[in-house]
Amino acid sequence: MSALPVEATDTTAPPPGATPPSAVLPPAGSPAPKAAPASRRGTRIALPVALAVLAVPLITAAHHSRPTPFGDHLTVHARVDDAESAGMPELRTKGQAVEAYDPGSGKARWTYAREGRRPLKTLGAPGHAFTLWSDGLVTDTARADGGSVRWHRAAPGSAAWLRGAAARGGTGVLQPLTPGARMVAVVTPHRIAAYRAVDGDLRWVLPARTGCAFVPARSVRTRGALLVAQPCASPTASWTSQLIAVDDYGRIVPGRTPLGNGDLGPEK
Repeated sequence: MSALPVEATDTTAPPPGATPPSAVLPPAGSPAPKAAPASRRGTRIALPVALAVLAVPLITAAHHSRPTPFGDHLTVHARVDDAESAGMPELRTKGQAVEAYDPGSGKARWTYAREGRRPLKTLGAPGHAFTLWSDGLVTDTARADGGSVRWHRAAPGSAAWLRGAAARGGTGVLQPLTPGARMVAVVTPHRIAAYRAVDGDLRWVLPARTGCAFVPARSVRTRGALLVAQPCASPTASWTSQLIAVDDYGRIVPGRTPLGNGDLGPEK
């Protein structure tokens, strides 16, 4: 029996309607497709870079436009390279701000203000410019160069009385407890609050005796102690109860125990 011839068929041929390969591939000898111009490629790369560069000033501006803590506005007018040789500036309260002036030239070094507040009293110490504000906040500014406001602390329960005290000049409300001002005190009729100068830590609070009130304007510092008048409404109150003495460690009484103030930190 003889075999009949069979026609071989290409099973890989494309289905009907498909584009033949010859229509996809360029004819032999034709030039290769042109690449995108270098300038166009450079534009695609440069555009994201330019947008990133432009975003930096916007981010920086947004950072600087954020409200400052406590409404602080500290402006340095003159740079001080050597604070020790230049000396500590003089401090003045002028309107709504505290100003520091060079002792030699009289030029302003820095100005410190707080939005909607006024400085009630300023106290200068080596390296420190303490300020008590009308809202009861106590601050410490780097006195030599005005480089920073080191700390902010609230005087307990004093804001309401201090608003009225501003009109009276604030005599005696901000006091160094001992020479060197390692501790500063805010004196109001109801209490005395003491802060550590190095970091603003509230070390102790002494309330006035029942029926009595402290008088900040009637105070004097002597022999390492601050004496404050504490008149009482009762006619039978002894004169000794109407005058108290305090120092860095609290009220001075025989056999006292310091109010947790054994370590006041290094002197500044």
